[in-house]
Amino acid sequence: MERHINLEEISDGKLYGLNDMVRADCGDCKGCFACCTGMGRSIVLDPLDIYNLTVNLRRNFQELLSGPLELNVVDGIILPNLKMCGPDERCAFLNQEGRCGIHKFRPGFCRIFPLGRLYENRSFSYFLQIHECRKENRSKVKVRKWIDTPDVRKNEQYIADWHYFLKDLQEMLKASCDEGAARRINMYLLNCFFVTPYREDEDFYPQFYERLAEAGKQTV
Repeated sequence: MERHINLEEISDGKLYGLNDMVRADCGDCKGCFACCTGMGRSIVLDPLDIYNLTVNLRRNFQELLSGPLELNVVDGIILPNLKMCGPDERCAFLNQEGRCGIHKFRPGFCRIFPLGRLYENRSFSYFLQIHECRKENRSKVKVRKWIDTPDVRKNEQYIADWHYFLKDLQEMLKASCDEGAARRINMYLLNCFFVTPYREDEDFYPQFYERLAEAGKQTV
């Protein structure tokens, strides 16, 4: 989900790369789970998030939609997001002790928090959201270590490619004003990137790019 932001208001005014130090380490979030509540539909999931959830929870996408996930329209495109539950709007994966039940394979949005991504020139940089985390006196940590993502360079390229694929598609849908075509494209994208299972015994990224290439042909 793209936000129109003023970096001076929400960040420390700096942009970070993987090897930069940033004051993001909150000491394992001990005693705090504020960022796991009241998030509405903002924790939008990408295909890698769904791959990790289905593989590790041994549940397919449709089963997850009947429980901890839901679908929402994001700038004209239907995408899955984490569901908030109960009167205090807790993440569906937050356990009774206030700890993340999927921490080892948590979504990318959660993995980089309190960092955000600033997309520019078909790529992105990280920035520190200074108002989002309630923990005080956070310590410095290297961005690469903080986001703790395997094949991180490959992951960054994937994140950028997925983002700009959606952005280009959103612009195309806005220009077409064809509601029927928009519905068909949305159903195709859901099936292509989320509903159809990925092969667990193969690397995710080549499978994703196969689907991305095919989707590019189907949605032009």
